[in-house]
Amino acid sequence: MVQLLADRADVDVVAMTRRKLPAEALPPGVECAVADYADPPALRAALKGVDTLVLVSSDGPDARVLLHHRNVVAAVVAERVGHVAALSSVDADSASPFCYAVVNRLTEDLLLASGVPCSFARASLYIEFFRGWLTQARSTGLLRLPAADGRVSLVARDDVARALAALAVGGPTGRHHDITGPESADLAGIASTAAEVWRTPVAYVDIPADTYCAETAATGLDPWWLYAFSSLFASVREQRWDQVRDDCAQLTGRLPRTLRDVLSERA
Repeated sequence: MVQLLADRADVDVVAMTRRKLPAEALPPGVECAVADYADPPALRAALKGVDTLVLVSSDGPDARVLLHHRNVVAAVVAERVGHVAALSSVDADSASPFCYAVVNRLTEDLLLASGVPCSFARASLYIEFFRGWLTQARSTGLLRLPAADGRVSLVARDDVARALAALAVGGPTGRHHDITGPESADLAGIASTAAEVWRTPVAYVDIPADTYCAETAATGLDPWWLYAFSSLFASVREQRWDQVRDDCAQLTGRLPRTLRDVLSERA
């Protein structure tokens, strides 16, 4: 994201990070402002004089993420930032079983209620994120997940970044834009695509949610992430990610890449 904006001659870019980065870690001409989402005074100092903030979500447990986002919104209001281009998710809904979908919707509501002009890039699930499960399945031959017949329009991370950058340099739209992949597929179809690209047998096996929890807990995964992933698949089962929109192409002028495209890059 920083590189995309730094490549433009018409904007000055300041990268806000939790800790000071060496100059070589940033593109030429990009300044660095240090501010943790948990530090309201530092946030205000970092946002002083800022015209547009690109808000990328915090991470960790949902209550902490929401607190961080509240701190950012308060700083944005106090420093009179002119536009917030915020990363959100397709399933941004307080009724969703997915913990981060609830946080994303509450964050959108906070920004809208603040009166600060804003735009939202609601991203679908990243191909690069989902590839972690596919990579495991590549070695076992089985993609064992509790998704039932849920469909997902997986999207490339770079395509989301380009769409968010486009929103940042444009005027506030006051609404959300669904940034999805060009196609939607169930997990059997996703597994089939991976098998074709990798020339390795990969088959989807739908398993009960409690089986997934037991098997995943046995790997030593942190309990929070086990809960987060379980709630994600609950939302997939409700078909909350089965959307295909052309917002990405409208914002960036280019079609989003397919799952096959991304997997082929690192086959």
